[in-house]
Amino acid sequence: MKQVSYDEVIEQLSFKESIQVMKDCFNDHENGTIAQRERMVEILPDGKDKNIFALMPAYLGEKRYFGAKIITAFPDNHSLNLPSHVGEVMLFDSQNGLPVALINANAITWIRTAAVSALATNFLAKEDSSILTLLGTGQQASSHLEAILCVRPIKVVRVYDLNQKAAAAFIERMQANHPELEFINSNNLREAVEHSDIVCTLTPSKEAFLEADFISAGTHINAIGTFTPTTRELKSELMVKGKVYIDDYEAALKESGDLLIPIAEGLMKEENIVGSLGELVTDKVAGRANIEEITIFDAVGLAVEDLCCAEYIYKKLK
Repeated sequence: MKQVSYDEVIEQLSFKESIQVMKDCFNDHENGTIAQRERMVEILPDGKDKNIFALMPAYLGEKRYFGAKIITAFPDNHSLNLPSHVGEVMLFDSQNGLPVALINANAITWIRTAAVSALATNFLAKEDSSILTLLGTGQQASSHLEAILCVRPIKVVRVYDLNQKAAAAFIERMQANHPELEFINSNNLREAVEHSDIVCTLTPSKEAFLEADFISAGTHINAIGTFTPTTRELKSELMVKGKVYIDDYEAALKESGDLLIPIAEGLMKEENIVGSLGELVTDKVAGRANIEEITIFDAVGLAVEDLCCAEYIYKKLK
């Protein structure tokens, strides 16, 4: 069985490649040729009420592969200089059931999450979008920067994090990689998002913080940071104000607090969801209609994304 490390995943799967892999993935998912099961999430009975074990299975077809992403989330790992989320993607051959690869899940998640956001951005953001805002400077901030640079002519990157030192350190690292870009360490949330073209929310926030009044006409938002029914980043008024698209109906309506909370409040209905990314990819729904509307892509992350990336890497290495 092939083992693929974090560095090997990064080496084998570029952001441009991953965006195309995700486009093919959502096309297949929409057409029903690949399938996934609901994410299984267990809070470990260790008395801490916060350490998580999760399993995300998917099946790509009888002549392809199947398997699962198996991950843990231990929030206190940062104090130990360890990543909070660690895991592997296990890949099996669909023709004989044999395990063929064990691939680092952190690297796949880092790349595929941003690639999905970039794919949605390509359908929903204004063509000439040049100002990108990153809210949160954790692991997903750098990958979202790289992926969105693949689809839009970004010139200015605004950064906001509650930890100003973390934001400054992130900007220093990214400026070294991209001297052609202007980076701004924003003093407050409104300053970071006002008149921005693309906003990516990449935080583990328990409470909604992004206000409708902060967002200018024409902005596209990728709401990525939370994926449980009780956590969210966008306030209800903003969800109502925007044209909302999701990665998957079943997953979003079970896991997305950004959607479920305003629906429970009676401010939104399921029918307010304009479409899914699969429907965008297959031209079943339209994307941005004009330069004034606010578009929102709300994603919880799907097992098929992980498995399609794992398959691509494994076949490339073969």
